[in-house]
Amino acid sequence: MGKKAKAVHVAVDFPSSQGKSSNNQIYMTNEDNNTVSVVDGVTDELITTINVGRQPVNVNGNSSTNRIYVTNKGDDTVSVIDAVTNTVIGIIPVGGQPSGVGINPYMDRVYITNAGSDTVSVIDGSTNIVVATIPVETHPINLDVHPYINRIYVANKFKNTVSVIDGLTNTIMATVPVGDQPTDVGTNLSNNRIYVANKNSHTVSVIDAGTNAVIGIVPVMEQPSMIDINGSNNQIHVTNEENSIVSVIDGATNIVIATLPVGDQSTYTITDT
Repeated sequence: MGKKAKAVHVAVDFPSSQGKSSNNQIYMTNEDNNTVSVVDGVTDELITTINVGRQPVNVNGNSSTNRIYVTNKGDDTVSVIDAVTNTVIGIIPVGGQPSGVGINPYMDRVYITNAGSDTVSVIDGSTNIVVATIPVETHPINLDVHPYINRIYVANKFKNTVSVIDGLTNTIMATVPVGDQPTDVGTNLSNNRIYVANKNSHTVSVIDAGTNAVIGIVPVMEQPSMIDINGSNNQIHVTNEENSIVSVIDGATNIVIATLPVGDQSTYTITDT
């Protein structure tokens, strides 16, 4: 069976000379054949396929700079794609087994979790150079960025914690205990809350970004693995891997208000806004 795809939906800004101001493109990693597929977000048609590094496992994009960042787990690199030309413009060595990608568009910083070396690499988006390597706890698998307060939240899967990084100093400012095997983190900018999917305890931890304290634990279905947040309606969507169910959490009450069946081995999509 093939690997699950990871995807990011990016609104790409084109120069006015090309006759249009924006376009929607979806970038999907193909771990089995070391490529990224680019799909038209309007027509769902394949635009092109881009060769990247070995075992690309995650992808994220900065729509402010039209850059796409792909973590290549098999060769410990990050591929940088120009979203206007859909070509690779840089290959950046990082730590062991890079996995998660987070971006602060205001600072033009890219954050990479290195699950194999228990670190986070900080990349300057203007130079494609690693400017800092931050030790965290065991097996950092994913992360998210709160761009308004310049903090980065890292899920340490085998330590059952979230490391909180100060983006100004690139230092750890707090370590927050959460549930068993945290695998993903999502930032809700509308209520200043951080949501953590705890795969083995079948819960979502809710962290107050102001105090770095857990203020709620929400039971969901089996093996929650991915978090996606809709800030416009203050809802948190949690993909439960075991039974292909999405739990919908109300961000105002931290209560599950709906469960939605999806396809088996469904594709996870991260929306960049």
